[in-house]
Amino acid sequence: MFAAAASDLLDALNPEQRAAVTAQGSTLVLAGAGSGKTRVLTTRIAWLVQTGQVSPMGLMAVTFTNKAAKEMLTRLTAMLPINTRGMWVGTFHGLCNRLLRAHHREAGLPQLFTILDSSDQLSAVKRCLRALNVDTEKYDPRKLQSFINQNKEAGLRADKVEAWDPYTRRLCDYMAEYDAQCQREGAVDFAELLLRAYELLSRNALLREHYQQRFRHILVDEFQDTSRLQYLWLKLLQGPGTALFAVGDDDQSIYAFRGANVANMALFLEEMGIAAPIKLTRNYRSLSTILDAANAVIAHNQGRLGKDLWTDAGQGELIRHYEANDDGEEARFVVEEIQSLKREGESFLDMAVLYRSNAQSRSLEHALFSVGIPYRVYGGLRFFERAEIKHALAYLRLAANPEDDNAFLRVVNFPARGIGARSLEGLDADARAAGGSLWAAACKGGKKFEPFVRLVDELNRHSGVYPAAGEGRNPGISAESDGQDEALDPGLRRDDGASRLPLTELVDHVVARSGLLEYYQNEKDGEDRVENLNELANAAAAFAADSDEQSLAAFLAHAALEAGEHEAAQGQDAVQLMSVHAAKGLEFHTVFITGLEEGLFPHENALAEQGGIEEERRLMYVAITRARRRLYLSHARMRMLHGQMRYGLPSRFLEELPESLVRSLSMRLANPPPAFREAVAHYAPPAVPRRQADLPFKVGSRVSHPKYGEGVVAGYQGQGPDTEISVEFPKLGRKAFILDYARLQAA
Repeated sequence: MFAAAASDLLDALNPEQRAAVTAQGSTLVLAGAGSGKTRVLTTRIAWLVQTGQVSPMGLMAVTFTNKAAKEMLTRLTAMLPINTRGMWVGTFHGLCNRLLRAHHREAGLPQLFTILDSSDQLSAVKRCLRALNVDTEKYDPRKLQSFINQNKEAGLRADKVEAWDPYTRRLCDYMAEYDAQCQREGAVDFAELLLRAYELLSRNALLREHYQQRFRHILVDEFQDTSRLQYLWLKLLQGPGTALFAVGDDDQSIYAFRGANVANMALFLEEMGIAAPIKLTRNYRSLSTILDAANAVIAHNQGRLGKDLWTDAGQGELIRHYEANDDGEEARFVVEEIQSLKREGESFLDMAVLYRSNAQSRSLEHALFSVGIPYRVYGGLRFFERAEIKHALAYLRLAANPEDDNAFLRVVNFPARGIGARSLEGLDADARAAGGSLWAAACKGGKKFEPFVRLVDELNRHSGVYPAAGEGRNPGISAESDGQDEALDPGLRRDDGASRLPLTELVDHVVARSGLLEYYQNEKDGEDRVENLNELANAAAAFAADSDEQSLAAFLAHAALEAGEHEAAQGQDAVQLMSVHAAKGLEFHTVFITGLEEGLFPHENALAEQGGIEEERRLMYVAITRARRRLYLSHARMRMLHGQMRYGLPSRFLEELPESLVRSLSMRLANPPPAFREAVAHYAPPAVPRRQADLPFKVGSRVSHPKYGEGVVAGYQGQGPDTEISVEFPKLGRKAFILDYARLQAA
């Protein structure tokens, strides 16, 4: 009976999948995109149980998301008549939590210990620094939080961290104090869950042997995303007779910023004595042209375990490539192609637009909204709904009208200015008693509110929208008081209009002076938020170029309209917008990959990092393999950055595609707007070489300068004899040189 049932489980598998499911001992399965890895994992569990090799309670399956764990359990119940409750199937953090709850005494924790999420952890870090009377200007709480998590994820306690300078030694001291505080309060952060569970098994031999004997089979999904500590934790659970079954794809390892260590795959083969992985290369998702393109790009990475995806589903259409004059034209091209595909019968839901940076969604959202195409931003918020953008818009609203109470409340203490809830309650009472606004009350509110009042007053003067004296303006700052004006911002005057800034400059100024830019630059993983704030200046520049009305009030009205309730509802037929990271695990009939320019994709931050380019190439591989039938690639010759037009070079990933797989397209805008027609009429392509192969040094290559030493080429800018090359030097930062006189040599 068992044999017949087991045979039924294997019937639907191809030979490679069947070999993986029935493998004996520890095994590494190299599962390419769309090759059926989830089926292999769940079928192996069912096969092991069905053939009597293990009981449901005698195995552990580790995933990276709760969603993946639930899907695995759902599939198992469809395959086997078993109760999955009580099975050890879950995420690393979930299973470590379960282990620590069961053995809280041995782990040195109270039975009802609390788990701190990221915001709770930050609050705990701030409390710790306050208790130590630490200057948070010098020791930023977010940087300390990042320091704590990075070291814990590497398996290090404060006394094990190498501190080569006084600053780092202080961070170690604060980390130790933070851990002591958490211990007193019976709390653990996410990084602590795994580290505490690892330490528990490391020092408690009896407990370790108990679980090694219990779990005869351990299965791990997305093995390429495991950190060093996660891999060590798995090895602790592996007893002499335990089979460790790992499924992953080194070509899809894209989370190094979260601690993922792609080298774990090769290390696993070596330490387990496995001669070679089982490779799942047959793809059930994409047509052959798309797979050939993915194979060609990823082949440029070094040290791969190696595989080529294939399919018998047919060749399919050529990949379409479009070079736009600017990012606005790129967005309009995407929209036109979407409209054309819709007319041919394809649903919006089967189309996705991918980008490397979330800030790119703004121009795409605008283009889609302008023609009434429904869309959803997957795995994130629409541009004008993002917290950092709402904060910036609130400052801009105050610059236009300090009496705006909603905007006032949003940013009066963001970034933090030491204005607490009690102070705001008192201010609100004063405003109500006077029958005025919070701003008017703040102008009379004393020293606590004075820095914010002076900031808003300055921003208001720069906006050119001045409230009459006594109508919201700080009574202590009169319109005739030149001395007070100079105290606020030397050299500026209200009465001559010299303080008024153009819209784009005003946005940049507000983002910088408000403290938002510095705040997010210091935040862990704040890169996307900084790019979004920079993109807000681009939005202002685009609005100014397309509109006759260029006032701040008009731009704020435009932003409010674009932030309105026009995003498609869940399940509605709508185009999907998302970053490449968010797209992993998804698939669509048609995929657009936009912004394929050096410095954008691959991202400039990766150019100077060791292994950065290879991870960016893996991101490109993931992006390409999201497409089933059609793939569009696009880039722009010019792109708005920080409110200014910059020239860009096509991404190296475009050059890595065989020409036989790609068809170039020309623009087919039916009714381009006047501003666009004028831009095209006056557009002169940059005189710099357009291909990486024609340049003296590739972006990302190492060069040597006679004065500054060795550095990494970060990019090119300009045209003709004014072409500049930017080089990132480890100790000096980025420097730009006129290409013809750069005195650079290959290092």
